[in-house]
Amino acid sequence: MVKLNRIYTRTGDDGTTGLVDGSRVAKTDLRLAAIGDVDEANSAIGVAIAALGAGPVAAALTRIQNDLFDLGADLATPGEDFAPSEMVLRIIPHQVARIEAEIDAMNIDLPPLTSFILPGGTSGAASLHLARAIVRRAERAAVAAAASVPINPQAVSYLNRLSDFLFVCARLVNITAQGDILWVPGASR
Repeated sequence: MVKLNRIYTRTGDDGTTGLVDGSRVAKTDLRLAAIGDVDEANSAIGVAIAALGAGPVAAALTRIQNDLFDLGADLATPGEDFAPSEMVLRIIPHQVARIEAEIDAMNIDLPPLTSFILPGGTSGAASLHLARAIVRRAERAAVAAAASVPINPQAVSYLNRLSDFLFVCARLVNITAQGDILWVPGASR
């Protein structure tokens, strides 16, 4: 359980931040860029939940927000042992598989794509598309960090599936309204 009595610590005033193991790295570190992008994605998902209101999609997104906190902790834990423990949060294959199963379940009710779609529609769907784009950035940042430090491959896989999940969620939300907004190549020439 986390207990914070004070929000500021002043320990980062020198341009560093602490990782889970107590080591400190520069705030410009690639690992921290990935953690920051995951945090931004989580915030964008919160905006989408607010736009959607209560319902099954919002409930799934709230669970994903918790997963993203776990993923941030995973990224902030140095080392090459990606096995979870009582004291170490790691993204596991089951979490990736769960998102895949949810994508498949939502996709059953959607018509096949006949064109690329524009990110928009209802405010909820537009918020989901924005969150999707931020998750893609978080994935790129995690891959970039993995080129220089060990990063749990399941964390990268989770981000990859999450962007697909958000895409399908946005389509599902739009289908209940006006439908997908299709890209018309060269329409404004």
